[in-house]
Amino acid sequence: MTETIQDLQQEHARYITDLGDWKRTSSCCELTASDVGKDVCLMGWVQFRRDHGGLIFVDLRDRMGLTQVVFSPDIAPEAHKSAVILRLEYVIAIKGRVRLRPEGMTNPNLKTGEIEVVVHEWKLLNTSKTPPFVIEDRCEAGENLRLQYRYLDLRRPCMQKNFVLRHKIMQAVRRSLDEQGFYEVETPFLTKSTPEGARDFLVPSRLNQGSFYALPQSPQLFKQLLMVSGFEKYFQIVRCFRDEDLRADRQPEFTQIDMELSFVNEEDVMNVAEKLMVKLFHDVMGRDLPTPFPRMTWDEAMRDYGVDKPDTRFGMKLVELTDAVRGSGFKLFASAAMVKAIKVDGGESLTRKEIDAFTEFVRIYGAQGLAWIKIKSETEWQSPIAKFLSDEERKAIKERLDAKVGDILFFQAGEPDMVNAALGNLRVHIAEKLGLIDHDKFNFLWVVEFPLFEYDKEEHRYVACHHPFTSPMPGHLELMTTDPAHAKARAYDMVLNGNEVGGGSIRIHSAHTQMKMFEALGFTPERAEEQFGFLFHALEFGAPPHGGLAFGLDRLVMLLAGCQSIRDVIAFPKTQKATCLMTQAPNRVSGAQLRELGLKLREPAEKPAKAPEQAKEQ
Repeated sequence: MTETIQDLQQEHARYITDLGDWKRTSSCCELTASDVGKDVCLMGWVQFRRDHGGLIFVDLRDRMGLTQVVFSPDIAPEAHKSAVILRLEYVIAIKGRVRLRPEGMTNPNLKTGEIEVVVHEWKLLNTSKTPPFVIEDRCEAGENLRLQYRYLDLRRPCMQKNFVLRHKIMQAVRRSLDEQGFYEVETPFLTKSTPEGARDFLVPSRLNQGSFYALPQSPQLFKQLLMVSGFEKYFQIVRCFRDEDLRADRQPEFTQIDMELSFVNEEDVMNVAEKLMVKLFHDVMGRDLPTPFPRMTWDEAMRDYGVDKPDTRFGMKLVELTDAVRGSGFKLFASAAMVKAIKVDGGESLTRKEIDAFTEFVRIYGAQGLAWIKIKSETEWQSPIAKFLSDEERKAIKERLDAKVGDILFFQAGEPDMVNAALGNLRVHIAEKLGLIDHDKFNFLWVVEFPLFEYDKEEHRYVACHHPFTSPMPGHLELMTTDPAHAKARAYDMVLNGNEVGGGSIRIHSAHTQMKMFEALGFTPERAEEQFGFLFHALEFGAPPHGGLAFGLDRLVMLLAGCQSIRDVIAFPKTQKATCLMTQAPNRVSGAQLRELGLKLREPAEKPAKAPEQAKEQ
């Protein structure tokens, strides 16, 4: 009868032992030709096992790397005989002697590729079921399977490399901010629910039934209170929680590098943040960043790039043509609130299929279509809209875009928000498709002077662009109520390669000004007192001028690691439905637990039964 894998595992389990007095002498990546002749003890997992008709070769893996170990019947017959039980991911300890690999058998791609360790004795520390995917960088398993077995996915060298990078970044942050005089202070996780933009995660209180804590969306209010407390320089690497729709760079629980400073202006905060980035890149990436980082106003970013986090590693700026085509024979241009275009140098070779794909792409941002023109020659413009353009309009378009023969122009017309979003994101999409981006570059910049408010079309009112504790720019205090659309904030975002990696502002430190802000947002004095009374009272006790900034640690690590998703740099992330496939969270709890909290679940409404023909169709 053929033995099953389970039978073998049960049989092999009889040989499991503990370490006893064995001590590891080396990791599996540090032995080189200079160690030949040494007796060593290594421990790790079996990455591969090869039986060459006498010699048994095992690639032994620990978190540092691989070492080839050899079981020889001539040198250690007992060790060789028992090594036949080894399987992938078995945990073993070996003692042996380092020797050079035979001529022609070295592996230049491996740090330990010149040597191997001949085993004299070994111990089986644990067996392993056959893993659902191979523990190596080249993994074809789907993400859901890898998340289900996350503890195995994290064994892969590429994943461990990400977390080594994350660790180094966190240590560099602590060193830099400590050198700059900051204190690390922890703030509560169980706090009060306050309206800060996203939904709160609520935690019912057993001791105060009917009342709830909220998990903090950020430590914003507490770090301001620490400034009132006189700490002057605070930082924290802190977990934050937001119940919002997810995407590749968003999780319900995430980590911020949070800081706050007293007696500062915008330049002071940005200088501290730049020093932090310089230290981080020097210590972790071995790269020196030029400072100061370029500055760009929000208005300039929207004008030239269509987004408030521009990627400056390539050109292809947006150019406005509204006035130049106001009386155009192309009716969409003639009546649009805004018309903008981008030029793709040498883009004439783009196929109609590729252009159609770009058209579908901009629909994501509310665009109804995408106009385009290929400059075939000085006189020939290939486009469905070319016949509607006058000679004057052609001349203006050509001059403003500096268009040349062989270029392709893409146009968007409509409301400014849609035009900027569609063309701004198309710009990056095209650059990625055409390989126009140097991915070895790290382009930092500051975007400053953000709007203080933005209009919420669903609620028909103005809401805070950042948060309601952001100070208006000098001279803009009255605009909060008289002309909120033009009020500017003392806010600033740090942008890296088209990604916002940090954002902050100078805060309101006057209780009077804070109340005026809430009035502008439609809060009654009673509601403001109910939600933020503790902050108002603190501001009345000599709050110093202060400001701060928070970096998204997960996003920063993702960018430096070259990953496409922050799930690859978070040890135990959630799916896009905010579930954990490994632990099956969230899950139901017992009735006893609910009764302790004074809670009762409402039964979900029953769905109407489907008619037979409907059921058949579906």
